[in-house]
Amino acid sequence: MKILIVENEIYLSQSISNKLSEMGHNCESAATVKDALKLGDFDAVLLSTNLSGQDFYPLIKKYSNNIIILMVSYISNDTVTKPLQAGADDYILKPFMIEELTRKLNHLQDYIVYKKENQTYKSYIEHLLKQDMAHTITSKTKFPLLLKVNYQKVADAIVFEYAKNFNESFVFVSLEDSDALEQIQKISDKELIYLIDFQNLKKSQKSKVLSTIQNKRAILSTTDHSESVEGMEVMEVKNEEGVFEKGDILSIENYVKYIITKYQSKFPDTELSKKLGISRKSLWEKRKRYGITKKK
Repeated sequence: MKILIVENEIYLSQSISNKLSEMGHNCESAATVKDALKLGDFDAVLLSTNLSGQDFYPLIKKYSNNIIILMVSYISNDTVTKPLQAGADDYILKPFMIEELTRKLNHLQDYIVYKKENQTYKSYIEHLLKQDMAHTITSKTKFPLLLKVNYQKVADAIVFEYAKNFNESFVFVSLEDSDALEQIQKISDKELIYLIDFQNLKKSQKSKVLSTIQNKRAILSTTDHSESVEGMEVMEVKNEEGVFEKGDILSIENYVKYIITKYQSKFPDTELSKKLGISRKSLWEKRKRYGITKKK
């Protein structure tokens, strides 16, 4: 890690630099804010707040996207509270052990990495699941909840939208995991659980799952609309257009229904019926059977 040490006590600055260098870090020192501002980029800044007569806030602003740890002789609004509000990440009270300093550095470095990764995954998931949310889980929804959907992706979108709206995390479990029940039992009743693949379980396995989650804040999803569960709130989402992607296996009837709904506004009936390998009359009959209205 490349570290800038801003400290006017030369002996202390050199001591910190030597110890951190022995641990493999690359350190540079500056005795004044003016000197520090001339330097380049760093992974972390160790900033003394005991710089008599010097305004160190420009440094906090310059390195706001990096790790900033305040080195303070005493705790006050001027040495800790205000600098933290301005963008510093943490503080350490002098005198300190180098091990405590490196612990804070490593913790903050991990935090920044995990925060960036989390934002990347979050953005990707939101992009992947982006769709018009006609059905949402609200604060009045009772748990456990059974989501009946045509496609797993629809249930995923509903759950992630709920988590986003209520700023709540959840624990994900696939019921096809061999230790799924053990995972569920270890989860606190206060935590939100998202369970998928219910439709793939045997009847005896389903009973065990339902018994396990009856007092938990669980969202259970299934792609089997014929699923019947007593004593559980149900949200049924029949998405006409669905989410058709690689890996989905549809019945011929559902495939034809999907294609008509999805592409009837893009192709004239003559071309659409030709692509489906049916007559225009058959296309008209299928629209009538499926209750599909063609928009003019």
